[in-house]
Formats: sequence, structure tokens, C-alpha cells
Amino acid sequence: MKKIAIILSGCGNRDGSELQESLGLLLAIDRRGWQYQCFAPEGFFEVVPHVDVVDDEEEGTVLDVEQRDIFVESARIARGNLMPLCDYHAADYDALALPGGMGAARNLSTFAFDGPQMTVIDAVTDALLETFRAKKPILAMCIAPMLVAKVLGKYGVHLTLGADDNAAALTAKGFGCLTEVCGPTDICVDEEHRIITTPAYMVESHISNIFAGADNMVARLEEWF
Repeated sequence: MKKIAIILSGCGNRDGSELQESLGLLLAIDRRGWQYQCFAPEGFFEVVPHVDVVDDEEEGTVLDVEQRDIFVESARIARGNLMPLCDYHAADYDALALPGGMGAARNLSTFAFDGPQMTVIDAVTDALLETFRAKKPILAMCIAPMLVAKVLGKYGVHLTLGADDNAAALTAKGFGCLTEVCGPTDICVDEEHRIITTPAYMVESHISNIFAGADNMVARLEEWF
């Protein structure tokens, strides 16, 4: 039975893992009779409201910035079955997958704040490099390919961030990546480096397309097994 490791970054599309992408990925894995194990790093992040809230300083109303722990919030998606990312070992899994959501750009990296000068946290960098060096597949959705781009771009990896001329794609190219234009259910397959990506909410789409893109990605992974 194949076992897939999944890296989460919190819970919620604006400041953590995108729920629909995460669930689509988990469902695609489970439907094939495979197992998955979710991982997340520990550390605090600033919560972003998931409804539009007006911060009117002139009226003296200033929103308090709440902080939560990435690991604790990720456990909501994993139903408590979560392991610290520092305990991930590529030898124990057949592939590594990363759903999108702004947590990838805010909590697992600094792309949301620093753009081309972004950094990726050590635990994610280590997981990606260990998996890549073990020649095991890496899957990433939506904005999560930016993590792959930063860590593995120097190897000339091929991936998608939806368009090839948006800020994310241009940054990825600057890291040495080749980028491909993909629609919401399309996948980009890097056969040489064993990387599969899909744009998900990087392009306009519906939840049905998100689930289809995740399933297409896992279906292509199955061909490598």
C-alpha cells in the first residue's frame, strides 16, 4: 500500500492550507486505497480574518492581531492525526504532497511578504530536499509550487503556477524554474524530476475543478507506481 506524506500550513485559505484543495488531495489518495499522513511545522502565525472586516482607525476601531500555532490549526484538517514536520523521513513514504493556501506563502515561506527575496522555513526545505534526493515524487497545488521553486529551482524543475507571466511565475523563473500555463484541472508533469503540480485557485475555478485537479494529479502519480 502506498503512503503519501502531506505538509499542511494551518487551516484556511487566507492564512493556512486551503481546505478544498487539502480535502480534494486527501480524497484522491484515499479513493485509491492508499494511506496518507499529515505533517505540519510548529510556530505561531498571524491570523487573517476570513470575512471582510473594516478596520476604521479614525473611529478608534483597531483590530487586534491574533496569533495561533501552525501545528494546532493544521490538526483541524487532519482530524488530529498529525505529526511534527521535523519527524518526516522520505524513506518512510512514497511521495510528498503540498496543498495550497496562503499559509504556504505566509507560514511555510515569506513569499507573501518578500516576493523574490523569499525564504522557506528549514523544516520544509529539508523535507523537499530529502524527497528530491531520494528521487521520490513531489506534488504541489496552487501557490505551494513556490516552495518547490525556491528550494529546487536551481535544478531547473518544471512546474505550473497557472499563468507564466504572473508575479509568482516570474519569481519562479528567476529561481531557475520552467513554468507552464495550465487551466484549473490541468497538471504539469516534470518527468525528469518527478514533480507534479496543478494551479487550483491560482486560476478562476469552482470546487469541482479543484477536486478534479487534485484527482488528476494523484492519477498521474499512480502511473509512476
